[in-house]
Amino acid sequence: MICREVEELIHAYSDGELDLVRSLEIERHFQDCPACSGLLERIRALRFAVSKSTPYYPAPAGLEARLRSRLREGAPVKPQAPRRMLHSWQWAGVAAAVLIAAVSVGLLMRRPATTDLLAREVVAGHVRSMMASHLTDVPSTDQHTVKPWFNGRLDFSPTVGDFRAQDFPLTGGRLDYLGNRPVAALVYRRRQHVINLFIWPASAQPDSNVVQRDIQGYHLLQWNKSGMAYWAVSDLNAAELYQFAGLVRTL
Repeated sequence: MICREVEELIHAYSDGELDLVRSLEIERHFQDCPACSGLLERIRALRFAVSKSTPYYPAPAGLEARLRSRLREGAPVKPQAPRRMLHSWQWAGVAAAVLIAAVSVGLLMRRPATTDLLAREVVAGHVRSMMASHLTDVPSTDQHTVKPWFNGRLDFSPTVGDFRAQDFPLTGGRLDYLGNRPVAALVYRRRQHVINLFIWPASAQPDSNVVQRDIQGYHLLQWNKSGMAYWAVSDLNAAELYQFAGLVRTL
């Protein structure tokens, strides 16, 4: 992939609109092209600045229901005089335009779906780690080796557990980059399945229950606990991945 092709797709990439294969092609280009990777950082910085400075307001409760009700009242047209029929269709058109405008404003007034974008980044990071044969920076089954390896490499210390007794053995850890920041990636296995557990600080977020997302055949489980964000991703079946998440949440 050349710079011109990346420049045409970079906005779609930053919005999480590309498929996984094309996203990985662009990411490989970023690794070798400082100009394009710098452009991506400027786009992300601009988006972050706009999202922080722009006020967002929820649409009034019941607005959509009221508009749809008015639209239904104006849409049915029975045989009648031409002038009367024209008036009814004009009203239906106005109501439809108002509904479209209201929905559009409602979408603009919502916060950007940053969680969905981050979920796609998590999946891309999981796939990339296996495609590039860079699953671990510190291959080890000992949490007392993996945990101190992150000292000095991150501005936080991730909690590392070994669940070998429950058939989720630790196999190592590595540095990764998600959501515009370096994160810890802990690698576990379940039979032939790889589980990537991404961890980073989220001090502004309250503790939360596990939320599941499914993207391109991968299961993702996300939760917050004790000021940290956790994302577990794997092609392992959802039931066993939930079992793994339950073990991590006990640490």
